[in-house]
Amino acid sequence: MAKISASILSADFVNLERDVRSIGQTGADWLHVDVMDGCFVPNITIGLPVVKALRRVTGLPMDVHLMIDRPIRYARQFVEAGADWLTIHIEADTQENNLACLDLIRSLGCKAAIALKPGTPAQAAEPYLQKCDMILVMTVEPGFGGQSFMEPMMDKLKALRTRLDRVNPGCILQVDGGVDARTQALCKANGAEVLVTGSAYFKASDRAAFVKAIQA
Repeated sequence: MAKISASILSADFVNLERDVRSIGQTGADWLHVDVMDGCFVPNITIGLPVVKALRRVTGLPMDVHLMIDRPIRYARQFVEAGADWLTIHIEADTQENNLACLDLIRSLGCKAAIALKPGTPAQAAEPYLQKCDMILVMTVEPGFGGQSFMEPMMDKLKALRTRLDRVNPGCILQVDGGVDARTQALCKANGAEVLVTGSAYFKASDRAAFVKAIQA
């Protein structure tokens, strides 16, 4: 059964506590938090104080996606703020720093993940596969919610699953971007085990039914 990580990027930020508390009530498995710095991606969202505040109002695993430049500078602080899963981008720093960052995250008792932009090939993840608990395949360009799903990314997802089954079978695959009632089936068929959904989740007339349908 797939896990659902509900993205607060599409939540009502005026009533963020209300929306975050409701996510668990609808049966979603994780809380997905997009951190953007206006440098690595062309948008600015939230940072450490919000992550720390969210930790106080939800018991769900907090899935923090760092879309920031040189994430090794802030990894410790985000773990200490309450992240259960911390994802960094391959493209955000050097291989040396990224490997060191993954080691740091895991040493702090947090699950470590690496993300790939749509233009980054599956082969680029090779140096990181055995240091990750999760690989995130972006099915939109990172930076904004509500984008259209890029179906060609399914080949990348499938290739990563095949490779992980050989070198790190315990590592799970996550998909983020344009996941809805239609595209979720494609993601699962190609190896995704965690689906990030924001716009489709918050726009659903019955969020609990939406979650249940995707988890099946």
